[in-house]
Amino acid sequence: MPAVFVDPPRFPHNVHYSHVGIVQGGRQVYVSGQVAYDHHGRVVGKGDLRAQALRVYENLKECLAVAGATFHHVVKVTTYVVDLTPEKADVVREVRAHYLAGMRPVSTMVGVTGLVNPELLIEVEVVAFVPEGH
Repeated sequence: MPAVFVDPPRFPHNVHYSHVGIVQGGRQVYVSGQVAYDHHGRVVGKGDLRAQALRVYENLKECLAVAGATFHHVVKVTTYVVDLTPEKADVVREVRAHYLAGMRPVSTMVGVTGLVNPELLIEVEVVAFVPEGH
């Protein structure tokens, strides 16, 4: 198995992420934080967190593919959301769950006051691990 995700015995189980990821025997892929820019550098989904999250995950998918990886190889996700609320966190989790399809990589979600462009609402970076031979 390329990566094993576990929780310490006394930690509560969380359906969205794991507390610890262990990887061996392969290559690591680091993807810079992706935002809701289309291929022409225009913001997608102005004012719409769900639309922006979908664009971000599509951008991540393309970045991973360049490295010969998929979302199944992702071991760490860091998400930054402008003015994070529980409702916004739910929207981000729904989009993420669609792309990660049951995967539970180690994760952090952080509320921020802004991103590089004031029209952007979310930024996500990932680390992936591709096993030897893939």
